[in-house]
Amino acid sequence: MAGLLGASLLLPAVPAGADFPDTVAVIKRSVVAVGTVSPTRNPRFRFLGTGFIVGNGNQVVTNAHVVAAQLESSTSEDEKLVIAAPGVGRVFARPVTKEAADPDHDLALMRFDGPPMPPLRLGDSNLARDGQDIALTGFPLGATIGITPVTHKGIISAITPVGQPLASAKQLDNQILRRLAVGNYSVLQLDIVSYPGNSGSPLYDAGTGEVLGVLNMVFVKGSKESAISTPSGISYAIPVSFVKALLAAP
Repeated sequence: MAGLLGASLLLPAVPAGADFPDTVAVIKRSVVAVGTVSPTRNPRFRFLGTGFIVGNGNQVVTNAHVVAAQLESSTSEDEKLVIAAPGVGRVFARPVTKEAADPDHDLALMRFDGPPMPPLRLGDSNLARDGQDIALTGFPLGATIGITPVTHKGIISAITPVGQPLASAKQLDNQILRRLAVGNYSVLQLDIVSYPGNSGSPLYDAGTGEVLGVLNMVFVKGSKESAISTPSGISYAIPVSFVKALLAAP
């Protein structure tokens, strides 16, 4: 119980009556870049995606697909999985290790040692509503434009089943088959612009800053390159209820 109380004191609070920039300022302190570091590579840091601090302040959530290859392979002395947070004039990297994973819901939970960071407040995704004002903060195109947190704002456009009808059986892949095996569940469909690199970004209520989901997919029109040049504005997020279940798992 003391551990839970200590963790709660770290939760960043959005002040009552705060405006949206105040909310973003609180969120940014807990958003990190996920990547790998190798002393023999130039540049040393390779960006993979976005993550955010949860739980006791030494835990970070991202998408399973962001770190799948690194978590499945053994830790190498030459290349280590890290989280990176922008600082004054530099980026601070901290090694992370796997704590738990939920590939069926595209989630990974990692842990790092040392001083904790402020975890974000997790809201109730079961109360999410169509038309609700939301935002996400992450590192779009992080490998290109650098490790600077960027915020996009939009609305929840629908709460929709994750399994959509397919035009052909040829479209079935391992990920879709896994989803069918575990049963259907709903995801948050968003009217918001997101880009490669935003995977793992926290989706949060624009007023309270409470996390409602984890961005994991963007609808792409045409080629993969068009996701950058002509973004569809349609994105999807995994409800935060699955993050809570991952944190509570023994």
